[in-house]
Amino acid sequence: MNGGEVTVAGSDDLKSPLLPVVHNDEPFERQTVGQQLRTIFTPKNCYIALGPLLCAVVCLCVDLGGDDTTTARNMLGVLVWMFAWWLTEAVPMPITSMTPLFLFPLFGISAADDVANSYMDDVISLVLGSFILALAVEHYNIHRRLALNITLVFCVEPLNAPLLLLGICATTAFVSMWMHNVAAAVMMMPVATGILQRLPSSSSSTEVVPPAVGKFCRAVVLGVIYSAAVGGMSTLTGTGVNLILVGMWKSYFPEADPISFSQWFFFGFPLALCIFVVLWCILCVMYCPKGAGQALSPYLHKSHLRRELDLLGPMNFAEKMVLAVFGGLVVLWMTRNITDDIPGWGRIFDGRAGDGTVSVMMATLLFIIPSKIKKGEKLMDWSKCKKLPWNIVLLLGAGFAIADGVRTSGLAEVLSKGLVFLETAPYWAIAPMVCLIAATITEFTSNNATTTLLVPLLIEIAKTMGIHPLLLMVPGAIGAQFAFLLPTGTPSNVVGFTTGHIEIKDMMKTGLPLKIAGTIFLSILMPTLGAYVFASKGGV
Repeated sequence: MNGGEVTVAGSDDLKSPLLPVVHNDEPFERQTVGQQLRTIFTPKNCYIALGPLLCAVVCLCVDLGGDDTTTARNMLGVLVWMFAWWLTEAVPMPITSMTPLFLFPLFGISAADDVANSYMDDVISLVLGSFILALAVEHYNIHRRLALNITLVFCVEPLNAPLLLLGICATTAFVSMWMHNVAAAVMMMPVATGILQRLPSSSSSTEVVPPAVGKFCRAVVLGVIYSAAVGGMSTLTGTGVNLILVGMWKSYFPEADPISFSQWFFFGFPLALCIFVVLWCILCVMYCPKGAGQALSPYLHKSHLRRELDLLGPMNFAEKMVLAVFGGLVVLWMTRNITDDIPGWGRIFDGRAGDGTVSVMMATLLFIIPSKIKKGEKLMDWSKCKKLPWNIVLLLGAGFAIADGVRTSGLAEVLSKGLVFLETAPYWAIAPMVCLIAATITEFTSNNATTTLLVPLLIEIAKTMGIHPLLLMVPGAIGAQFAFLLPTGTPSNVVGFTTGHIEIKDMMKTGLPLKIAGTIFLSILMPTLGAYVFASKGGV
């Protein structure tokens, strides 16, 4: 026999090997030295070696000044190692996110138990509970039913293209408020492209496609990906960046009141609303020319949308219960801590219950309430939770571990000494600059990694300037969500780019003015509305 022969021992033989024994009669071909070197020194392997190499250079050669800065220098080396792997993706991001679990103890930065505690706190509980609810919404097609109903409202006769675009974008933004923006984009894009499939494509040879049709297709795809990003800014659960910010605030300032879901909403929603209006106006000006509705009306009609809605059938008991649990969670989030004069239900438990508490509690109900679809079946079971985004959970934990490490190692104090020159800089100049820097970096790396890198530095800059840390932390974190220019800026952009309806130039034309408008709104609202909303956070 020319090929290899595989022998598998019987299962009843206790001495049989655990793996099959392979007998290969073919002669072993030795690789040349050059082939072996090319196998070893691949670009990916070089990137893997780059992390520990840079860490060694920092630990051995960098002098931070002072007598007792060894731990701070080690922390800086570990940071360089982690960010080298994050930026090059030499190692999968979730694995890089777990490196503090062994690097911090080995470099004498933190004890193993202290690092592990960063990977499970109230913020991460909030993420897990909300993602389980989002999976339930997706499993029962509630998001599709919602999208079709809202789009029906905006699909008037005669067809108004800007109004229909507003309905699609508003639906996406609303869905993104209550689940991760990437998940919202992934769920809404098939709904949007399902509508676009009724339009003739440019590759069709049977009829001439009006230019307005192609422009409207681009507007819809751009609207979905950008609306998902903008909607996610409104709430803590909309994006991992907001959760990283809240977790770092809690880590750096444990004596201060934590940022609650309702407080963030009262600031984030008006900001997101302003940016959303600008987004819609940009899309209407660029991609909805006069007469677009007339060109689209032969292909889009309310009867088409009603037919798709009818195919879903009436809402069953399971869908109604998932909606009830989801609505109850939102109410609990919004009423835990209302105002100083009107205490929420959190006062009953003396502040011991957080947003993560009710998030996990309501998610647990999904595994208790029967679905009434099959006998004994519940609304959710663990097999439906296999799509939980553990990569985001681990990245959040890494961000919190880094925040603790920078603070406890003394690196934060070292950084603050090098930023003394900013004491005289005016806030109105620093805040837009911080937002633009974050918005630029985030085009080339993930939003979460950008936030994890910048926020600890911004805290020290704020201390040096003598201003409240949130005045810089919030612009930096939200600026990291302005990844509007490149397809690789965020997974949501990739989702839209792979549809084939948009090109990079479309993202550039739409994303650049949107990024500038977002920076302006953020620079205005943070010292005004933000100072009012976060007034209890230590005197913003």
